[in-house]
Amino acid sequence: MKITAQEEYGLRILIRIGSCKDRDGMSIPQLSETEQLSQHYIAKLTRLLRMSNLIRSTPGNKGGYVLAKPAGEIVIKQVLEALGTPLDKEFTDENGAVMRFCTSSVDCSSRSLWQMIQMTVNNLLERITLLDLVSENEASKTIFDALSPEFLEKK
Repeated sequence: MKITAQEEYGLRILIRIGSCKDRDGMSIPQLSETEQLSQHYIAKLTRLLRMSNLIRSTPGNKGGYVLAKPAGEIVIKQVLEALGTPLDKEFTDENGAVMRFCTSSVDCSSRSLWQMIQMTVNNLLERITLLDLVSENEASKTIFDALSPEFLEKK
């Protein structure tokens, strides 16, 4: 799993929008200023988030972007997938062919490890919501709870 700059910045923008108390939301210039990113890049990221129904625009001169649904319903795995590629993509060789057969026992063992790590990361990202990240008091507690073996076994 590799988190791209687009996924990182897109998630940060979504956290900013989710934290915004103004009912008109945050505009591209406001997001650009707070995140120190170009307005062009912010527009690209908000477009991806809007097309995935994670945010919506508010009309008018003071309009901006607001969440399209409650923060508790926005799962971080969905956010990352909206901004990039699916996180649980199968392992492929350099030509993009899916690797199904092991040529050596070492290869099988290492692939099993990476698949187990990927499964654990996916499970965690399916349980953390935007609300967990915008609720400053609860964010670290929720994430640390999510790392506990009991939490990971719940699903």
